[in-house]
Amino acid sequence: MVSESKPSTANNANKARTPKLPGKPKKEKKPVLLPPHPPETSLELLGWIRRPQLTALGKLGITTLRGLLEHYPRRHEDRKRFDHFPDTECERSYCLSGIVGKTVFRRFGRMRSFEAEIEESAGSVLSARLTLRWFNLFHVQKSVITGSRLIVHGKVRHRGKRLCMEHPEFEVVTEEDRQSIHLDRIVPVHPAGEGISVRVIRGLIHRALIETDWSGWIDPLQHQEADWGTALRNIHFPESLEMLEPARRELALRELLGIQTLVTIRRNEARKPRGAAKSSQGDLLSAFLKALPFALTGAQQKSIAMIREDMARTHRMHRLLQGDVGSGKTVVAAAAMLTAVEAGHRAILMAPTQILAEQHFRNFQHWLEPLDIPVELLTGARKTKSTSNPTTHSETKRSGVVIGTHALLHNAVALQGAGLVVIDEQHKFGVLQRTQLANSPSAPDVLVMTATPIPRTLAQTIYGDLDLSILDEKPPGRGTLRTAARTSEKLPEIIAYLTGQLEKGRQAYVVYPLIEESEKLAAKAAEAEITVWSEHLSPFPCQLLHGRMNAEEKKSVMESFVQGHTKVLITTSVIEVGVDVPNATFLLVENAERFGLAQLHQLRGRIGRGAHISTCVLIEGSGNPEAMERLRILEKSSDGFVIAEEDLRLRGSGDILGTAQSGLPPLRIADLYRDADLISVASREAERILKSDPELAKPHHAPLRQLRVEYALRLATTGG
Repeated sequence: MVSESKPSTANNANKARTPKLPGKPKKEKKPVLLPPHPPETSLELLGWIRRPQLTALGKLGITTLRGLLEHYPRRHEDRKRFDHFPDTECERSYCLSGIVGKTVFRRFGRMRSFEAEIEESAGSVLSARLTLRWFNLFHVQKSVITGSRLIVHGKVRHRGKRLCMEHPEFEVVTEEDRQSIHLDRIVPVHPAGEGISVRVIRGLIHRALIETDWSGWIDPLQHQEADWGTALRNIHFPESLEMLEPARRELALRELLGIQTLVTIRRNEARKPRGAAKSSQGDLLSAFLKALPFALTGAQQKSIAMIREDMARTHRMHRLLQGDVGSGKTVVAAAAMLTAVEAGHRAILMAPTQILAEQHFRNFQHWLEPLDIPVELLTGARKTKSTSNPTTHSETKRSGVVIGTHALLHNAVALQGAGLVVIDEQHKFGVLQRTQLANSPSAPDVLVMTATPIPRTLAQTIYGDLDLSILDEKPPGRGTLRTAARTSEKLPEIIAYLTGQLEKGRQAYVVYPLIEESEKLAAKAAEAEITVWSEHLSPFPCQLLHGRMNAEEKKSVMESFVQGHTKVLITTSVIEVGVDVPNATFLLVENAERFGLAQLHQLRGRIGRGAHISTCVLIEGSGNPEAMERLRILEKSSDGFVIAEEDLRLRGSGDILGTAQSGLPPLRIADLYRDADLISVASREAERILKSDPELAKPHHAPLRQLRVEYALRLATTGG
């Protein structure tokens, strides 16, 4: 029996004849791991973090569970009870809960603002009200709608007759939040970013705390006050505010242990015997010192002796020469360089700017030409040889002195035969650049100089691999330097005083925080103010100097100022280091509140370098009483070390341990001022660990081993 078949349609025939095109291969799904997870687990493997959230977290540098759990809160809010709405402005921040009433858009020229009025208790005739205001943040209107309940955090200010909170942090809350991690408890507020809110990060961290396996995380000192898991839970979601500080110190100790382990590794590496001893009779040094028109201070003599002793050994010298502005570091550096030259090696000095390099070149020419020692200037803009010895010694002679900038890092000929590298103003360089220069084939000794006073806690971390010499005496013959903090209302009197100084033949600096005006920052700018000062101080010539000018422009301006043709430099912090004009006796810093105390002290060091009385005036432009009080510290003290400690106390360590300056990871929770005692503990523990386990091979040292690998990779990528 023949079976009947359905006639095929044209479509069916076409389908049969058309070959099937290969489709796009399906992406293989990454396996999703089941908890608990080790801390180094990639967030992509967890399965409960959405792709947009992964992207946003990646922009914050968070890619692993550990990174997520070490994304610490910047503050905590007690949302069991909120502040009452204030009836006047106040310097402290408020955490308020209220219902949104009316909302409105307003225009102020090109600026547009969104405003929302919130009240403390909805529907009450006597409820307190507050205006919230955001400028040019149009997305806010999508979340802040009439009838919604907000939690807001910020400072309250009078704006006309109204009390306003501008650009407050806020969260929209619902009734469901009453039983959640967002309300009725101590709530963490984490740093957020584009595409991810504080609220979402809080939820992700809460789940990560539940799913992480803590067993492989190192326990420094094997002490049992709190394990890492408990400390992390208490820093993110404490049951009381009293739990925060013990948890923070526990985590800070672990973080500092990692830092000090890297510092100890670096110090051990630096002290390995390699390189040639650079001993000399000291004939060149004796001739140099006899020719100086002044006697060395006791601190200078002691530092030179330490340096010469280091250089005579077979292991490489790694020494930090730390001295306040005007303490005579350059003379000590010259003594070290002469020791290297007499031993048959080249001495190199690297400065952070061309202005400073050229100043060093002039000084060393003056000092060393009578000794028949060639001096060469090598920067990105120019190459200059000593006039007294026309030999191109970088090509034909092993000994001599080379002064340069960053360009030295890329000049193998100049580095050939280097026996000593002096790095001036180390804070302007990074440790990886220092390592790259120091690890050149000739294995030179390294002398690092800084005029930025360093608190003891920073010296134990950033420069923990270096031996330390301190110049705590100033050479005789320096004039008195007075400092005054003032408001802008006093500017007419200040201009009158400055005019009197110019009439006496003196010179001056006027420093601004910005080069050009900014719509985002309420601060004065050098380019906008040069015309104003030229009018105020006519007929005394003023010139502009800033970091964006090309090398020849900067050189021309500085030469005019050094020679006394220009009387006033309108400038930025580009003069912070290396500008030495003894006739300059007046320094005015506008918007001084925008500078750190240590930086202001450095700027102040540009004057008081001659025999005349010098005056530094700091203009506070924000009207903030706290900012003025901070500036008054400089009125009371001229001791850079005291000022540096105060600066650290007031501003915190922040990212001071970032890769750029120290080669070390940035601090996430430790504070170098508050945790000074823990640094010593961590240092001792790091030495103990590396002595018993030099390769960090033990399982519980895995986090430290990973940190060392990351550090080595950073050195490799910079040529170090």
